[in-house]
Amino acid sequence: MLASLAGEAAAYSELLAELAAHLRIYYRRRLESAADAEDLVQETLIALHTRRETYDRSSPLTAWVYAIARYKLIDHLRRTRRSREIALDDAGALFSADETLAAAARIDAERLLAELPPRQRDVLRKVKIEELSTAEAARAMAMSEVAIKTSVHRSLKKLGAKFLVRKT
Repeated sequence: MLASLAGEAAAYSELLAELAAHLRIYYRRRLESAADAEDLVQETLIALHTRRETYDRSSPLTAWVYAIARYKLIDHLRRTRRSREIALDDAGALFSADETLAAAARIDAERLLAELPPRQRDVLRKVKIEELSTAEAARAMAMSEVAIKTSVHRSLKKLGAKFLVRKT
């Protein structure tokens, strides 16, 4: 290192080759991927090259090199570990609705349904909230399918009229 700092190109090439070999072993012992290890070797060599003037000639070279290598490794782990924390199968959990919003929506829906007569409320709840088909709701309510469709239509129309803002 001292010779390379003095401007000897051959010494600098030899230094980089030897450091690359040591860094390769250092990173491969700590990382699963050989490609990641090789990328970090290159990043570290670039960092050593750009910071070589900061090397304290009275300190051991290996301590300085491994300090830089350690910081490069930590940065790499921070970048990659976060993306690996959640498996792709569990990604839906990232985008799941906030339960407080769902609870507030249920309360609002119940307030709206309270505006309807009991039979219309039950029909609307079965078809729109419980998501039963018209035929299933008709069987559950002992009504015809036409009566279920009519009840749903009238219920929605009544609730819509209550909250519709008319343009004048």
